[in-house]
Formats: sequence, C-alpha cells, structure tokens
Amino acid sequence: MKTKNRFPQLYLIFLLLVMYLPILLVVVYSFNDGRLSSVWEGFSLRWYRTLLRDAAVFEALGNSLVLASLSCLAAAVIGTLGAVGMHRLKSRTTGPMEYLSTLPIMIPEIILGMVFMAFFSLLGLPFGMTTLVIGHTAFCIPYVFMLVKARLVGMDPSLAEAARDLGAGEAQVFFHITLPLIAPAILSGMLLSFAMSMDDVIISIFVTGVSINTLPIKIYSQIKFGVTPEINALCTLMLAATVVLVALSQWLGRRGSTG
Repeated sequence: MKTKNRFPQLYLIFLLLVMYLPILLVVVYSFNDGRLSSVWEGFSLRWYRTLLRDAAVFEALGNSLVLASLSCLAAAVIGTLGAVGMHRLKSRTTGPMEYLSTLPIMIPEIILGMVFMAFFSLLGLPFGMTTLVIGHTAFCIPYVFMLVKARLVGMDPSLAEAARDLGAGEAQVFFHITLPLIAPAILSGMLLSFAMSMDDVIISIFVTGVSINTLPIKIYSQIKFGVTPEINALCTLMLAATVVLVALSQWLGRRGSTG
C-alpha cells in the first residue's frame, strides 16, 4: 500500500501562513482596545472612530481617489486603443511591441520611480498631481492592455466582418460590435488599475510634490514613528477595499471571457 506524500500540502500550508498571518494580525489588532499593537487588551472600535475624525487622512484619501480615478480612466483609453490596434496589426514587430507594452509590470517600481523623477525633472514639470497621474497611468496601462488583448483573441472575428459586409464603417464596427464585447475586460482592467494605483507608494514617493499627500504615503510616513492601532484600522479598510476591487475585476474578467 502506497503512503500518500503530504509534503506538498504541508508546504502549501506553510506558505499560506507566511503570507497571510501578518495580514491577519494587522486586521485583528485593529480592533484592539489598547494602544500597543503587541498586547491584546480587548475588543474595541475606538481606533476606527479615531480614524474617522482624522481630517488629514481624509484629505490624503481624497487625493488617492482622484489620482486612482484619473489614472484608471486614462489607462483604459490608452490600453484599449493599444490592444485593438495591436490585435489588428499583422507584422513581425507585433511580438516585441506586445512585450514592450507590458514591460512596466516587470520593471521594479523603484526603478520606474527614479526614471519618472529624472524624466519629469528634465521636462521641467512641477511635481504634484500631474506627475502622479502620468506616472500611475504608465504602470496601469499594461493591466488594461493585457485583459483587453486576451478578450480580443477569444472574440469571433466573423462578427466584425459581417458588420463590414453590411456597410458599417470602422468606427461603427468598433462602437457597436467590438466595444460592447470587450467592455467587461475594460472594466476589469480599470478596477485592477484602480486598486494598484490606490496601493502604490514607491512610485508616488518619487513623483509627488510637497503639497500632495496620498494615502499610502501618509501610512508610510506614520509607520516611521511606530505602528499604532489607527494605522492597523486604516490598513484593514484599504485591504478590504482592495480585495473587493480585485474580486470584482476577476468576476468581470471571467464574465467577459465566457460572454
């Protein structure tokens, strides 16, 4: 009788504990009644009430929401047009161009941040919301591009060909045939881009101005003075929002691929 090898299951459990146990501790201690994050003193919502009265946090949250919204909208337009154009392009350079289009995802963020900082300084752009939007849009475009490109590959080309045979122009084919079919992929990429922009801290530090403070930067600056339960509460809320956005993005992506 063969004995079942339990090493893969045990290894998977170990990896899950290493990845998710620190996150679980942050969530648990956000409900701690005491000020110290290492000593449990009872269940309480006091730090969430304290967080809701912090005007600086809401100002940073507003900046992050505006930044993420502008970035994901710009990325949706550029990424969608790029994916549609690349799908129609039949050339030897298609492969390398697709690779270059997704390169920002593979480049470490600290390198992207330094490149953006040097580029904006060379152009003489004042650091602030404008540079933040440009930088975030640049690394959000590949998320939209890849999802829309995957949807276009699985789309029946005979639908667009039939519309052209009936006299529809390219603009009509795009807006009445292609766009409705790839809309779930676009929304999925926008939600994923929004979540990535809301969570970004490394690139934002390099390209932000002295008068603009985003929520991840504020959390990072406060952590330098020690982790408080208020920070745990803020991280818990951001984690919950990110999980919802990513889950919705995955659901829209699956719906688009089977639609």
